[in-house]
Amino acid sequence: VQLQASGGGLVQAGGSLRLACAASGRTFSGYAMAWFRQAPGRERDFVAAITWSGGNTYYADSVRGRFTISRDNSKNTVYLQMNSLKLEDTAVYYCAAKIFMGDYGRPSKYSYWGQGTLVTVSS
Repeated sequence: VQLQASGGGLVQAGGSLRLACAASGRTFSGYAMAWFRQAPGRERDFVAAITWSGGNTYYADSVRGRFTISRDNSKNTVYLQMNSLKLEDTAVYYCAAKIFMGDYGRPSKYSYWGQGTLVTVSS
């Protein structure tokens, strides 16, 4: 699976952005998908995940209620709608894919990664 993330940019605090991750290669619908982010000098942190069917979603406490992950298997794309953005949301955002269920928050469990898209939130 090849993943291509897009949609990052510069936004003011309180604003919104929608990230997209387009997949190609193997059957997209068979994979759980997730978003992680990495700020300068920090580890890669879990943001959100969605199961292959879209029936279950998982969020980091820091984004729950502000971010929404979704997927469109007909378009081989997963989205991250980010609302009420805060300065601390500034990071490079990565999409990732995995086959097996569980451990959605652990980067080491994901087999495929996109190249990352930068989100910068300004005051």
